[in-house]
Amino acid sequence: MLDVGADDVDALVRAARDEAADLVVVGPEAPLVAGLVDALGAEGIRAFGPTAAAARLEGSKAFAKEVMRDAGVPTAAYETVRTVDEGLAAIARYPIVLKADGLAAGKGVVIAEDEAAAREALEAFLVERRFGTERVVVEEHLAGEELSLLALCDGERAIPMAPAQDYKRIFDGDRGPNTGGMGAYSPVAGVDVDAIVAAAHQPVVDLLRERGTPFHGVLYAGLMLTADGPRVLEYNVRFGDPETQAVLPRLRSDLGEVLAKACDPGGLAGARLDWAGEWAVTVVLASAGYPESASKGDVIGGLDAISGDAEVTHAGTAARDGALVTAGGRVLNVTALGRDAAAARDAAYAAADLITFEGRQLRRDVALRAVERP
Repeated sequence: MLDVGADDVDALVRAARDEAADLVVVGPEAPLVAGLVDALGAEGIRAFGPTAAAARLEGSKAFAKEVMRDAGVPTAAYETVRTVDEGLAAIARYPIVLKADGLAAGKGVVIAEDEAAAREALEAFLVERRFGTERVVVEEHLAGEELSLLALCDGERAIPMAPAQDYKRIFDGDRGPNTGGMGAYSPVAGVDVDAIVAAAHQPVVDLLRERGTPFHGVLYAGLMLTADGPRVLEYNVRFGDPETQAVLPRLRSDLGEVLAKACDPGGLAGARLDWAGEWAVTVVLASAGYPESASKGDVIGGLDAISGDAEVTHAGTAARDGALVTAGGRVLNVTALGRDAAAARDAAYAAADLITFEGRQLRRDVALRAVERP
């Protein structure tokens, strides 16, 4: 393991050079927005991920909405504001969605049910500068089920991955504040991925190429399946969490091979991804106080009892005095495969319930709608 910070661009480039890396796959959004791919390219190191110019799709909510508008992508009506008064004046009806313009680790979105909640959010974003932003996107609230669809992009085309459904709210029944994601499952029945890519991904790839900032990497579209069809809520420019934990275990194609191809303009021509017929369910275990805060230092137990039937991905953990402890809001992801949604769900929760730490939070309804749906 390299002792290098994920946001230290210069150190990451040195490490890639020292290790003679053939391919660097950039995971987090912050180094992408900071230009890590650009810096690696300047050193002749191949990197999977967008340049800083293309990564603005995630780095700026306002920029992403402008790109959607210009590319003809179906999305919610919006207005970008800079003051609390402008924000309140832009609201025609409630509920309303308020988005901090910059990176916010999945927590810069508030669904305000009334004027008091809207004012509180606008003041937090624009007066307190909670996420360091000077702008807020005031966006129409859309109703329906959420869908996440990731696509691999080579600057010219978008190749869809398997769809997933994410659970953003902290509590069962989609109650409570938004989080970075409390669980996910894949596949999602009845979704026409080719049609969604044609409407939500390919127009953006085409527009950015025409502008001279071609998009290479993962283009993640977070969508709402409304009565009027899919609408894009947001874009991420990397493998989204926790959807990736539910999607990649089902992939049967050589991941390294397709990521390398995506680095070259047009490199994915003729590429096709193969998927297992199994279902995957991921359950997130979060620390006490999340998402408003995160309890750290709580000892984690039970990992040794988990069999090979489930996969545990560490997110916010650390080693302390010989013990594994919590070190972030979302602590662990537990993923299991099954012949159907019910089997995968049962296996994921059986494994998750073996893990213990003080104040542990988890949703109990991840993938339940997939089980109950005819």
